Amino acid sequence: MSLTPSVMLPLGTIAPGFSLPDINSKMVSLEDFKNIKAYLIAFICVHCPYVKHIEDEFALLATEYQKKGVVVIAINSNDPNYDSADDLEGMKNQIVKHNFDFPYLIDETQEVARSYQAACTPDFYLFNKDKKLAYRGRFDRTRPGLGRPSGIDLKRALDAVLNGQTVPENQKPSIGCNIKWKD
Repeated sequence: MSLTPSVMLPLGTIAPGFSLPDINSKMVSLEDFKNIKAYLIAFICVHCPYVKHIEDEFALLATEYQKKGVVVIAINSNDPNYDSADDLEGMKNQIVKHNFDFPYLIDETQEVARSYQAACTPDFYLFNKDKKLAYRGRFDRTRPGLGRPSGIDLKRALDAVLNGQTVPENQKPSIGCNIKWKD
């Protein structure tokens, strides 16, 4: 496991567009969602201990904020040849086990991860209703074996965006396993 911090894409960046298949081969893009208050894009995978540490709490957060008008989309950009847990079957099992109720997409070419400058799993990007980046960084300060995750950093950012407030610029990068890039 190689520990990697997120890149911290510049605030105000417009969300890069994409059209990716979900686990059932249904294509999903940002344009599919109308009258949205915010967009939360999470780069995750199945095998990473940093994702495993937060996945239950992330599922709860996603459910809570989707009810408030936030689109939550998870993307797996890892090369499944690196770890077979990150393949389609592994993703399906993760969805069931952790009650994911949001689109979980497959970035087979890894072009979407590159367009977001995603570097690790988990890596979070929160865009306002105009698709301008308001937050990028960590779920919270906990780590595997060091505290119970709460998602407080991400929740504070979500609440600020939903209340029309600016998220403070002092944002901490996410830390996790590096994205497993194809050769």
